[in-house]
Amino acid sequence: MPELVFFSGTMDCGKSTLALQIGHNRSARGLEGVIFTRDDRAGEGKLSSRLGLVTDAVEAASGMDLHAYLVGQLSKGGRVDYVIVDEAQFLAPEQIDQLARVVDDLGLDVFAFGITTDFRTRLFPGSQRLIELADRIETLQVEAMCWCGARATHNARTVGGEMVVEGEQVVVGDVNRPAAEVGYEVLCRRHHRRRLTSAAARAGELSPDVLPFAPS
Repeated sequence: MPELVFFSGTMDCGKSTLALQIGHNRSARGLEGVIFTRDDRAGEGKLSSRLGLVTDAVEAASGMDLHAYLVGQLSKGGRVDYVIVDEAQFLAPEQIDQLARVVDDLGLDVFAFGITTDFRTRLFPGSQRLIELADRIETLQVEAMCWCGARATHNARTVGGEMVVEGEQVVVGDVNRPAAEVGYEVLCRRHHRRRLTSAAARAGELSPDVLPFAPS
């Protein structure tokens, strides 16, 4: 039976790499798929991983009807055996509904990849709808790690090297960006709550010890 599967995890846990691997495995067996993505780090119409792998994709723009797009491809004689969706958290809830229709009405497997919560620990609307509709939810087995060595469970946004908890929900960035830019870092819950990034921890280690005060 075709399924809508949601592969979820934090940033830096290999979601895009797995999406590319699933596409490669099916392509090697003669199957043809459509890959949707949204706001990928490599630019419009690209699906990329941090390992340096990249492939062309269809940009799932705001307002695009994904079900209608696939029906159009099939109506023109195109072949579609499966669908991959990366950065699914950025899709609108109605676009997730369209993916469910692709599974139910067109009989295609849909593999969606995305992070569940934003830098404020709030669910992305697309991820929330996937949790509500998916036939199966898979947590990525490659665990991202906080700077302290614990399992990373939260995504933090940094500006100028400092963690921020206010701003637009969607701002495209990546891990390992220069400190002056908008970047992201994965943290354990304890350090996310304390807003203690790796840069802040290093700064604390480098701070000189406070000398004891000797009264005159």
